Amino acid sequence: MSINLENLKIKTSENIYRNLAVSQLVEFALENGEGKLSQSGAIVVETGKYTGRSPKDRFIVCQESIKSLVNWNDTNLSIDEETFNKLYNKVINYLEDKNLYVFDGYVGADEKYKMDITVVAEYASQALFATQLFRRPTKEQLNKHNTEFTVIAAPGFKANGKEDGINSEAFVLVNFEKKIILIGGTQYSGEIKKSIFSVMNFLLPQKGVFPMHCSANIGQDGDTAVFFGLSGTGKTTLSAVPDRKLIGDDEHGWSDDGVFNFEGGCYAKTIRLDAEKEAQIYNALKFGAVLENVILDEKRNPNFDDEKLTENTRGAYPVEYIDNAELSGKGQNPSTVIFLTADAFGVIPPISKLTKEAAMYHFMSGYTSKLAGTERGITSPKATFSACFGEPFMLMNPEVYAKLLGEKIIKHDTEVYLVNTGWSGGEYGVGKRMNLKYTRAMVKAALNGDLRKAEFEEHEIFKVLVPKDIKNVPSEILNPKNTWENKNNYDVKAKELAGKFQDNFKKFENVSKDILNAGPEYK
Repeated sequence: MSINLENLKIKTSENIYRNLAVSQLVEFALENGEGKLSQSGAIVVETGKYTGRSPKDRFIVCQESIKSLVNWNDTNLSIDEETFNKLYNKVINYLEDKNLYVFDGYVGADEKYKMDITVVAEYASQALFATQLFRRPTKEQLNKHNTEFTVIAAPGFKANGKEDGINSEAFVLVNFEKKIILIGGTQYSGEIKKSIFSVMNFLLPQKGVFPMHCSANIGQDGDTAVFFGLSGTGKTTLSAVPDRKLIGDDEHGWSDDGVFNFEGGCYAKTIRLDAEKEAQIYNALKFGAVLENVILDEKRNPNFDDEKLTENTRGAYPVEYIDNAELSGKGQNPSTVIFLTADAFGVIPPISKLTKEAAMYHFMSGYTSKLAGTERGITSPKATFSACFGEPFMLMNPEVYAKLLGEKIIKHDTEVYLVNTGWSGGEYGVGKRMNLKYTRAMVKAALNGDLRKAEFEEHEIFKVLVPKDIKNVPSEILNPKNTWENKNNYDVKAKELAGKFQDNFKKFENVSKDILNAGPEYK
């Protein structure tokens, strides 16, 4: 049975609306003044002060049952049980005179590993978000629904920061023993999605499943590919393509049986969305979709180029809005893995092949550039390292996840490629962003097996294997040094970035020499 809200101490003098249809949730959201409809029928909401995740406001309740398993650090912050309980009671009291919108669903397309969830939302638009992003049960599944984790989202409740034992008015608190995620002070719906997936990323390795912050798709011959990368590196753009079926765009598990999607929808960045180049995403932003912080013109057409509110504009929609989605949410064991990075230094090759050890090294490094708007306070690209290409969502030590990756690569003869969707011909501000047409051609060559037959040369600094020739790609751009006007400047920047890799990797004290030696090196 779905959880009884009274068991959570949630009571309200108003109405509780449970598992409403999409059209009903849209009506309530409009009635409540939470947003307005775009010309295409998507509901457009503004999330206020918080237009991205607030990583310094996410806490995990430190309990004996999980204490030794969590990788406590700047992204996995701890609070005590008492602090959680006090804030929980304040939120429950706040909700006493509010209409509440409840969604019962699940995450995990594989029946063996799925987790039933319930989302209790103050806003109808956030319940709509949950309905479209998580997996929706059939009537039969709903009758058997047994809530394992509950999200309570109260964006209108503002905390008192230090007085309440946290950092600001916003908070995301994860309590594993009570199986509750408490969210307040922020209307950014990504917090709902990411907190649930963080829980999955913690629980699944304990069952032998490799959880991945990645998108995944299936080719016409049934071959599965996964794409790792932080927000803005092109996961959604490169995986939602006409000639391959999309499994999902953000979170998956890799079990002995293959890949399975956690979610039932997509949460795509929409800034500068191009109707021609990214038609799959563009066409999915219709009735039932939720647009966050997108500016509408006088005719209510979205202006995807307008970044007045944030660069982190978003569109949430169910995966079935993609024409060729794989609705089962499952695929075979991947034959190809793609690591995506947006290199602001402009020195990483546009595509390179990785050995198993190099794959583990780059997976643990998770290098990219944070793009403007992805998190509060980021206004221009900034070089960063995020272990597992999603450190804020990986609660265990990165070495746990890297070990699982290495085992999968060997067991399934999986090829791994590092793809730079960032800058070429110079660093950010000098060079240009990699041409999407060429990136697509490179990825296609990796997926269709062409690169298995290619000739490679080792990069002198990054030690990755760079192909000499790829169909429909100018050969001179494959070695990034060729695209720089001043070759000496390239060497300087490449060595600077290599040094950053080395400095970052010092925190991994227990890795083997084989993995350590697979990273960048220069004299």
